Amino acid sequence: MLCVDTSFLFSLYHPDEHTDLAYARLDRAAEPLLLSPLNLFEFENALRFAAYRRLITHDNVQKCQSALRQDGQSGRWFPSPIALPELMAEANALSAAHTARRGHRSFDILHVAHARLAKPTAFLSFDLNQLRLARSAGLRC
Repeated sequence: MLCVDTSFLFSLYHPDEHTDLAYARLDRAAEPLLLSPLNLFEFENALRFAAYRRLITHDNVQKCQSALRQDGQSGRWFPSPIALPELMAEANALSAAHTARRGHRSFDILHVAHARLAKPTAFLSFDLNQLRLARSAGLRC
């Protein structure tokens, strides 16, 4: 299984400068994604925010949401079994260890915490600061 952040997930479902790289990485890995409820929430909100900023149409938002649901049904991704209290405890520990020195955003920490608990083959992101945190947390990126 692979864990991803929202920047990676967004690039899979809405064409941007990272889309080709995202698909190439998934094709090489040939593994499904493990998505937390936080991935799903942040992705949906990112789509809506992009529509608000007029970077994507409302029709495209619906197409992206539909494609994500279809990929879940086909086994391209699976919902994470990790419980929220466990995830929050891990995120708080990561924050205490890293944020004051390197400045990490809450959702970035939550995605890295999820990946640490899930023990994926790799963690995928296009956010360089988040990747630094993931590597510091012992994840393969």
